[in-house]
Amino acid sequence: MEINGGCFCGAIRYRAEGAPSNSMVCHCRTCRRVTGALAVGWLTLPLASFRFSRGEPDEFQSSPPVLRTFCRQCGTPLTYRHESSPETLDVATATLDEPNAFPPTHHAWLSHDLSWVKFGDGLPTFPESRPKEEPTA
Repeated sequence: MEINGGCFCGAIRYRAEGAPSNSMVCHCRTCRRVTGALAVGWLTLPLASFRFSRGEPDEFQSSPPVLRTFCRQCGTPLTYRHESSPETLDVATATLDEPNAFPPTHHAWLSHDLSWVKFGDGLPTFPESRPKEEPTA
């Protein structure tokens, strides 16, 4: 399976091969603040299969264990890497060429959610991260 995506202006493109291990919606404060969105969809991919195929994004550390990338030209948030999962990388689902191909399986970090956000999609919710013992999508 080939997965492609990129930023809004087209300066950054990426490609990955293989099946994602997770697809979720994050409600944490940091994701909200970094993206300016109410919640953020993330697709988890094997880092070894991921590469930027056009352009080089800028990166910053949003917290000591987290490194994020974004397009310096248009500001689109692109990826998220956590040092506790060095073999994976998350891409912002909305940056995929085919985001409908990877619907989320759950919502995480509802303990940080805004009180007036109500999704009502029936997906499982977790106050923090999804427990590791559960199988991923």
